[in-house]
Amino acid sequence: MQVPLLDLRLQNQPLKDRILAGIEAVVESQAFILGPVVERLEKAVAQYCGAPHAFGVSSGTDAELVLLMALGIGPGDKVITTPYTFFATAGCISRVGARPVFVDIDPATYNISVPALEAALQREAGVKAIIPVHLFGCCADMEPIVALGRRYGIPVLEDAAQALGAEHPLGGAGAISEAGWFSFYPTKNLGAFGDAGMVVCRDPALAARIKALRNHGMEPRYFHQWIGGNFRIDAIQASVLEIKLLCLDDWSAGRRARAAFYRAEFARLGLDRQLVLPVEPWSNSGRTNHHIYNQFVVRTPHRDALRAHLQAAGIGSEIYYPLPLHLQECFKDLGYREGDFPESERAAKESLALPIFPELTEAQQHHVTSQIAVFFSSR
Repeated sequence: MQVPLLDLRLQNQPLKDRILAGIEAVVESQAFILGPVVERLEKAVAQYCGAPHAFGVSSGTDAELVLLMALGIGPGDKVITTPYTFFATAGCISRVGARPVFVDIDPATYNISVPALEAALQREAGVKAIIPVHLFGCCADMEPIVALGRRYGIPVLEDAAQALGAEHPLGGAGAISEAGWFSFYPTKNLGAFGDAGMVVCRDPALAARIKALRNHGMEPRYFHQWIGGNFRIDAIQASVLEIKLLCLDDWSAGRRARAAFYRAEFARLGLDRQLVLPVEPWSNSGRTNHHIYNQFVVRTPHRDALRAHLQAAGIGSEIYYPLPLHLQECFKDLGYREGDFPESERAAKESLALPIFPELTEAQQHHVTSQIAVFFSSR
């Protein structure tokens, strides 16, 4: 039996006719960049996550970049974030000329450690933003993070690239603090047919700058108060996303159901003593989407051998992420060394994402769990 890490064909095929009709409508309208379809998507995403303002952009990376630009963050500034995340989180900080200041993660959630964040705020001068990452579809511990931001007068910007629809007791991911962003890369829980992203925020003045900066800082047409970039979303991607957004809650429920199946099977097989399973810190909050499982990540000291065994059994997996950002070659000038962030480094060595998507069958999940049982029985 083959079990892919993800199979987008199963998600997109039932929507094919509706998606093609939406694309055809865009072609007929000839409004390919921004326009009414984009505006409808922006309104729908803003309402969905609970943000007053939303702006479609060309990717999740560009969403972060334009937000940092709109806040005027640049050379001489510092931005605190985690080294255990996708590269763009820190890459965008460097691209605007600011300095990433890394702090370690909580080993249970993989999200930013609140005590480490507080220590960094006490230690570092010139911090202009805090970026918690809602990794794998689970919100960071936002209540103390927001409180720290307010205490120090520093905006909290949520990297919710993997977490559209995830919920925290304070609200929806991306819309809990001053601003946040989402990625619509095809493999995300809400994926486009190419690159796309969205920025959300609360402040009207910030919203106006974001809107202008995504279009070369132009407002009104051919008048430029700021130097922006070409960060515009195209209408075809917006049309695809508008249709798929209507399915997102059902897909999230499917992911959670498959996560629950894994937990039950791992417990039945005694594998919950061999693997560290994902935690659900907000499961008692009354929120339905307390974890949306963009990835189902387990950890074991035997990660690499387990992955090789699964591959031989026809089971897909992925390592998110094999090298923390503070050890990446391009960030060597920051002066960090191995051992500076032990929890991030340990997670990079031990974590493994298993297949989880709404169309995954019980038979496929049984194959995954049984093969993991075979692996550990031989050790």
